[in-house]
Amino acid sequence: MNNTHLPRHLLTLDGLPFDALDALLTRAQAFADGHYDRRALDGIAVCTLFFEPSTRTRMSFTLAAQRLGADVLNFDASTSSTRKGETALDTLKNLEAMGVRGFVIRHHEDGAVAALSQHVEHGTALVNAGDGRSAHPTQGLLDMLTLRQAKGHDFSKLKVAIVGDVKHSRVARSDLQALRTLGTGEIRVCGPASLLPDDGTLDGCVVSHDLDAALDGVDAAMMLRLQRERMEEGLVASLDDYHRDFGLTTQRLTRAAPDAVVMHPGPINRGVEITDEVADGPQSLILRQVSNGVAVRMAVLEALLRG
Repeated sequence: MNNTHLPRHLLTLDGLPFDALDALLTRAQAFADGHYDRRALDGIAVCTLFFEPSTRTRMSFTLAAQRLGADVLNFDASTSSTRKGETALDTLKNLEAMGVRGFVIRHHEDGAVAALSQHVEHGTALVNAGDGRSAHPTQGLLDMLTLRQAKGHDFSKLKVAIVGDVKHSRVARSDLQALRTLGTGEIRVCGPASLLPDDGTLDGCVVSHDLDAALDGVDAAMMLRLQRERMEEGLVASLDDYHRDFGLTTQRLTRAAPDAVVMHPGPINRGVEITDEVADGPQSLILRQVSNGVAVRMAVLEALLRG
């Protein structure tokens, strides 16, 4: 893949041109099919620099880098000098001084990765692995790859529903950006009013607080994790109430198109946003999303770091 398709860093999908997005998905599909050079990143050091816990994202980036032959370092903030007061920038610059050229960064603050990108040397590339509630671009990419595998390349024919806590979700923001870029026919967003953003995030979307109506005839239901602290903040009355109004059940799923697919970025709160029967059922693509995460992250690392 010609890395001129991409900017120097992958910080967000917002503003990423269609051609660049499409090229990444095409390359990721080739990787998913097993076609790649195991020495593509030979001699290049990549660090997963995580200031926030992660399982799927960290492990899939580690696997992606290893499969392309990179030297991989895993940074854990809980056991690092950040506990002694070292800043994220000082940590990054010290690792950069050791010769690390690729950084996969997760941070709890909005815009933290973009801020760090202003201080790195030429030839160093950053990937945003999730910052605050701003963006999670590789999750958006793997979701689009999963949808494309299931529904084909023409997104203009699709009706997609995103359900749940969009207000606090970096995944939802990246998915919305990618769905718009790919020309999705109709994007529906559903959730309690307290969990939907009131800025321009939902521009162009069909917004609803009625899950049954939002699911009517959709080709894909993308469920979002409900963070339990939303109850403590008073944004959700109870988990039972949330499940009653916004949980995806087998019965509710019958309102969608017969061949509709179900997606979830994980981790799943079973019995809250989705039932076991749906999560583990024949229409669920949740584990395929996890599998595609490795291929997508291989494509991103190759594009940013090769040549």
